[in-house]
Amino acid sequence: MFTGIIEAVGHVAQMDARGGDVRLRVHSGKLDLSDVKLGDSIATNGVCLTVVQLLGDGFWADVSLETLKRTSFKQLSVGVKVNLEKALTPTTRLGGHIVSGHVDGLGKILSRKEDARSIQLQVEAPRELAKYLSEKGSICVDGVSLTINQINGAVFSLNIVPHTSGETTVDLWRSGVEVNLEVDIIARYLERLLLGDKAADPVSGSEQGVTLAQLAEHGFLNR
Repeated sequence: MFTGIIEAVGHVAQMDARGGDVRLRVHSGKLDLSDVKLGDSIATNGVCLTVVQLLGDGFWADVSLETLKRTSFKQLSVGVKVNLEKALTPTTRLGGHIVSGHVDGLGKILSRKEDARSIQLQVEAPRELAKYLSEKGSICVDGVSLTINQINGAVFSLNIVPHTSGETTVDLWRSGVEVNLEVDIIARYLERLLLGDKAADPVSGSEQGVTLAQLAEHGFLNR
């Protein structure tokens, strides 16, 4: 688990094709690896990666075909900067929100503009993720815990303060760029919980999720 508070910006140092997937070497920048051991997790642009080899200046990790298909990692190349965060501990300050490092989908940056000293971004999420987004709720973008300012359908706006832009890869977020999105994990569990006993029933793809009738039944809507 992670908090979405980025500890360092590293970069991709090497990519080796391995039987359909990839072994990735990441230069970890200022990230302190002194307490990291083999098998530990490091969120890399919001993707939970397992350390398979430690180096003096970084680490190696395997990236599965599933991860390549579902994240922006399919667009990675040597030299690209990445946001890094070590897994939280029981004594870690939860300055962001609970992040699993499991990407739910790819968003697209629609616009970027200056807003006083901050940066305002418009991001389009995949249609199927829109139900998990809420105004002033949390969203993880390329591993960064951020607050949704406004939402219109599947498009949401973010305001990036100077400290965040200076300590992350926000400068790379330009119009048309795809970013990894992870929705609030509590929203996902709540959706499943509201299904009740029906969660065990096989359903088609079009029938998945909570219906308006189920929300009304649990008191979330006026009848």
